[in-house]
Amino acid sequence: MGAKRLIVVAGATGNQGGAVARALPAARGWRVRGLTRDPAKPESKELARLGVEMVKADLYDRASLDSALKGAHGVFSVQNFWTEGYEGEVRQGRNLAAAAKAAGVEHFVYSSVGGADRNSGLPHFESKWEIEAHLRSLGLPTTVVRPVFFMDNFNGPNFQPGLLEGKLPVALDPETKLQMIAVEDIGAFVAMAFGKPEQFMGKAMEIAGDELTMPETAAAFTKAMGRKVEFVQQDIGEVRRANAEWAKMLEWFDAAGYEADIPALRKTHPGLLTFAQWLAKSEGARAGKQAATAR
Repeated sequence: MGAKRLIVVAGATGNQGGAVARALPAARGWRVRGLTRDPAKPESKELARLGVEMVKADLYDRASLDSALKGAHGVFSVQNFWTEGYEGEVRQGRNLAAAAKAAGVEHFVYSSVGGADRNSGLPHFESKWEIEAHLRSLGLPTTVVRPVFFMDNFNGPNFQPGLLEGKLPVALDPETKLQMIAVEDIGAFVAMAFGKPEQFMGKAMEIAGDELTMPETAAAFTKAMGRKVEFVQQDIGEVRRANAEWAKMLEWFDAAGYEADIPALRKTHPGLLTFAQWLAKSEGARAGKQAATAR
């Protein structure tokens, strides 16, 4: 085997970047360089222990990106609207794309969002569509993955307190089916894109692993946690007062929603996790089961 090809992964200490870094094994000819603002943080050190070369870089700092992308065959790009806002996300995405173009990167994989191409009116979708348009204007050899709602969100602060009390409060109609994906499967699709450029180059694909109503989701939690979890239809006005963007997204789920072709995706990636399979591996579900056992 020749020299290992270098893939530079943005946001390596985050959910998506971390999943991508872990999905690119050295055994298949990859060398991974992770970008982080803080190489000393625990997540950086853990990736370094796994063989990822962690380098300090800032997506707002073009000079740091030019340095970090030297010798790169490919780049995985992801930004975070929720921490950077619309303008910050777009600026970061454009900076990384420009640095990749200047470095002669042969394959740029960008993580957008399902529905970005369908005039959703959601700022955190529209920002990604603007970045996609910029990538097209640069003529970068690109693959776009458009993930749907993360199963991993259920392990976060929006859901865990309620789940531990046996409640799944979500402001969705009980009949609405929500497409979801495990973050580790985003990593798997990105790794496939880098490994089979002839199959994925120039394409944009909406990716999901399961599709459930919230009552079905609550039933899956009940089974996984060994205790009753009940769906509670939250008031959308209450959500809007706390987070207007999140509320708009929930309204979009009810009115339009994601459109991934899950059966076709499973043919491409047979190991694609269902929600029940993800739950079986989930830290949040384990915590809930332990809490139930302790009572």
